[in-house]
Amino acid sequence: MASKRIYLSSPTMHGKEQEFVKEAFDTNWVAPLGPNVNEFEKETAQYVGIAHASALSAGTAAIHLALRLLEVGEGDVIFTPSLTFSATCNPIVYENAVPVFIDSERDTWNLSPEALEKAFEKYPSPKAVIAVHLYGTPAKLDEIMAICEKHGTVLIEDAAESLSSTYKGKHTGTFGKMGIYSFNGNKIITTSGGGMLVSEEEELIRKSRFLATQARDPARHYQHSQIGYNYRMSNVVAGIGRGQLLSLEEHKRRKKEIYAQYKEAFSDIPEISMNPLNADGDANCWLSCMLIAEGCGVTPDMVMDALESENIESRPIWKPMHLQPVFAEYDFITVQEEGSVAEDIFARGLCLPSDIKNTQEDMEQIIRIIKGLFQ
Repeated sequence: MASKRIYLSSPTMHGKEQEFVKEAFDTNWVAPLGPNVNEFEKETAQYVGIAHASALSAGTAAIHLALRLLEVGEGDVIFTPSLTFSATCNPIVYENAVPVFIDSERDTWNLSPEALEKAFEKYPSPKAVIAVHLYGTPAKLDEIMAICEKHGTVLIEDAAESLSSTYKGKHTGTFGKMGIYSFNGNKIITTSGGGMLVSEEEELIRKSRFLATQARDPARHYQHSQIGYNYRMSNVVAGIGRGQLLSLEEHKRRKKEIYAQYKEAFSDIPEISMNPLNADGDANCWLSCMLIAEGCGVTPDMVMDALESENIESRPIWKPMHLQPVFAEYDFITVQEEGSVAEDIFARGLCLPSDIKNTQEDMEQIIRIIKGLFQ
């Protein structure tokens, strides 16, 4: 086995991060909150072009607080894509609400507007719709927003994977009533772990910070009138984020180069297609993914095994939520008579190594291994 590990998507540090972290140590701002948190919120909000941001411990915490701010409770229905990571859906169940999973469409792999309309026919009064920008590709936001507006339903954007992606020139995460970002270790920028809730509505962000700091009432003594959470980002972690934010555009450029190289390399293999991008958007190409034609003799497992034998990390497509044992009791809406788009993508797809530190030699090795399976 090769000694060098080629990763799917690992953190890339540049040095600026240490300066902000050192400042936190030098000023003894290692307590949970501090100047780095305040500035990271301002800088992120400014970057995506939105008024307010709340730095939190995880993207999952941001989704949970978004639901709390909408007063989602027991029995409330929330529409969410099935083809996503479980962190999109787990907070729905935290609040004893009911996730209804919606199929994908093939153009972007994201929430199908057609299936969303069908879901409204069956469940006319959901509390919210969560749209995900899968693997960094913007969803069909015009259509989704029009459907939400027609039915008077709030849109939350799970932009955990799509920070820096835009739709018609506007950043993902800024279209809905609230948007969330993730800074997990494998995201396009990282704080090692962390997230952000953003909104144009100052009161929502003010309330999110209140809930995220144990919902402590403004009294001299410790008084609590409602349940809160320990969800705020630490000042040290925010320092990493401030440094990473300075390199975000560079990371996006490199991610897009990796996608383009794969697309070009596999263009002569009809059995391979890359994950589709939205023509109305500019994707950050967080992870480059491929689909393999059915019945061609090569499977995603064969590709992943061949790469792993050379110490190269790849990963399956997210397993749809309606196929997960923990969510088996919940409804799934598709417009297909048999199977679903989400199931098909899961069955035929995989995520390719998309680490921005991949060298030209790394990329050539990955491509050579994959091409060898189709000869």
